[in-house]
Amino acid sequence: MSPVRVGVIGVGHLGYHHARNYAAIDDAELVGVVDTDPERGRKAAEDFGVPLLPSVCALVEEGIDAASVVVPTSAHCAVGLELIEAGIDVLIEKPLAGSVEEARQLVSAAADAHRVLQVGHIERFNGAVVALFDVVKQPRFIECHRLSPYPNRGQDVSVVLDLMIHDLEIVLALVASPVATVDAVGVPVFSESEDIANARVRFDSGCVANLTASRISVDRMRKIRIFEQDAYLSTDYSAQKVLVYRKKPGPLTEEMTPMDLIAVEPLAVHRDEPLKLELASFVECVRDRARPLVSGEDALAALRLAQQIIDAAREPV
Repeated sequence: MSPVRVGVIGVGHLGYHHARNYAAIDDAELVGVVDTDPERGRKAAEDFGVPLLPSVCALVEEGIDAASVVVPTSAHCAVGLELIEAGIDVLIEKPLAGSVEEARQLVSAAADAHRVLQVGHIERFNGAVVALFDVVKQPRFIECHRLSPYPNRGQDVSVVLDLMIHDLEIVLALVASPVATVDAVGVPVFSESEDIANARVRFDSGCVANLTASRISVDRMRKIRIFEQDAYLSTDYSAQKVLVYRKKPGPLTEEMTPMDLIAVEPLAVHRDEPLKLELASFVECVRDRARPLVSGEDALAALRLAQQIIDAAREPV
């Protein structure tokens, strides 16, 4: 079977690693890269032995089957639509688009053209998250923290779209219930939009999710904690570790403390580079015409909730 011919549009910090991984995937052939920064584009082209092409159109003319779109969020819709209308399958980095309306346009265009549309919610390919989905049954309370120092990229959108949206997509998939209410607060510090935000989301199932995202923290943290009827699961995205706390069977006797009845068990986690797994999965979906793990529809739902949170945070007090 011939390899899937792929290109990368945008080879900055993250796009460079898209190109690196495609060049190493057996079922893929990296055909070329596109970037508005000539120096950055030349480096990726030289490092991976492919041409630097002047436009998306020129990349399409090279005969690609699929492409990664790793450009600023504000350009996701225009670049994605150009590729889809040219008959190309696309992986668009998160968030899917800069607005819910633009995201709808991309989802609709991909459906009409029968194109694969995958969105780069990379945490779904984190080994700890994969293990988590295997054991979570009926979450009642979820707590997410995603904190980082101020970045040199991503400031064109709210921290809700930059960071929190990773956890929103995961929470929606875990809970699988309609959103009932949203309360939120957000504060701009260095940029024009929220640099730190907190949201409390209640679902029709009764589950409540409390999410905090910050890009003005001194330390980094990427954790999710899930409470169920008989278990508490603590997940560290960075370390790719999951600990499960369960109540042991039997009564609490006088000589025991409640903690004596708690068993702590680490889950088995397959550790690998999430981006490599994500791109390999995309290539497989292109080849097999399969639905991606995070489809355009899934990403649209996460973006819709993210916009609800932004709107709630910006309501006048």
